[in-house]
Amino acid sequence: MITNDDMDQLFHALAHAVRREILDIVRDTPGLSVGELATHFDISRIAIMNHLSVLSEAQLVISKKDGRKRRLFLNAVPIQEIHERWTDTFSEYWADRMTLVKRAAELAAKNKKKTQEKK
Repeated sequence: MITNDDMDQLFHALAHAVRREILDIVRDTPGLSVGELATHFDISRIAIMNHLSVLSEAQLVISKKDGRKRRLFLNAVPIQEIHERWTDTFSEYWADRMTLVKRAAELAAKNKKKTQEKK
């Protein structure tokens, strides 16, 4: 289960546009090296490494040593845990609410039709 500290790290990691772009690139190109990733950006390699450090701390990126290179892979599990914790719960709640709204609207329409037929 994801803790509040884990969520803080995750949301911090996702809060920066460059880190979100890094995640997109790593998702689309699993096994990409850090050097290859850096070519996608107009910032220093040190800045890329700092962003990767934040993403690694949030467990969103996994790196594996391959000789002298580090290969990068996306780990979507933390995002899925957030989804399970909130989205599923909220979806259930709103699905129930919308069912009640639908029933109320159908009942109102039915009552309006009956009223019009009596006239």
